[in-house]
Amino acid sequence: MNSKQLNTYVGCKEIQIRDERKDVFFNVLVQYPTNESSAPMAFGPYTMDVCINAKLLEGGFPLVIISHGSGGSHLLYRTISTYLAKNGFIVAMVEHYGNNRNNNELENTEDNLILRPKHISLTIDKLLSDNFFGKHIIGDKIAVIGHSMGGYTALALAGGVPRTREGKKIETTPDPRIKVIVLLAPGAGWFMNGLDNVTIPILALTAEHDPITPSWNTETVLKSIPDESLVTFRQVTNAGHFSFLSPFPESMRNPKFLPSTDPEGFEREKFHVKLPKEILAYLNKKLHLN
Repeated sequence: MNSKQLNTYVGCKEIQIRDERKDVFFNVLVQYPTNESSAPMAFGPYTMDVCINAKLLEGGFPLVIISHGSGGSHLLYRTISTYLAKNGFIVAMVEHYGNNRNNNELENTEDNLILRPKHISLTIDKLLSDNFFGKHIIGDKIAVIGHSMGGYTALALAGGVPRTREGKKIETTPDPRIKVIVLLAPGAGWFMNGLDNVTIPILALTAEHDPITPSWNTETVLKSIPDESLVTFRQVTNAGHFSFLSPFPESMRNPKFLPSTDPEGFEREKFHVKLPKEILAYLNKKLHLN
């Protein structure tokens, strides 16, 4: 179903979603396939080849939500999001309220652990009911990609039961609409012995040199899933925790700006040619899109 969308252009819309319980708004950038020609557009310091507010291609498409890391940005996965949109996905990049680069007031709080998964579910609610997107989304083909704390978010949505470092259970709400998750250097340590209810396919990619979310941590936790055949696990040789972020513009690359750095010899640009293809192939297979 998706292969026919190859070589399309990418449309882009910015939307705001309200969390009524907290009475706050958070931003979501949505990319999608279109026939309207795109051009390089600036989003802060980053550039994406998109057509703003373009018309969506006719037909139905799977939906992918991307959840960023703690204190990060929803714009840091644009190599993945643009590639997926070009290949027939509607892709929503969520900026998590209170845990992003501009407002990180909820970092290391229980509220953040509860609200992050809720942001994703609210985004799915909004897009499915939206006049522009709703009729184009295939409701039983929804996936989540999460990096670092975004990986925590995806596991909670998949039915994982998180606990604080002190062992207190965190009440989150799984979202059965999500059929597949992709974890990139995930914050999996919140789920020690808490994955008994996870029954969907998982692609887990970790980095060989990652002091923040070490590979052994993810591997150990995911082995607690009752059906281990659901998990595809791979450690990326010589990668670091931030290697999963899209390459930064030259002006932002600095040894003191850790997100822009990789272990010596690791070529992030080359990796980000391969990574989106690997994710696309996995989603196509597990969402039965081929």
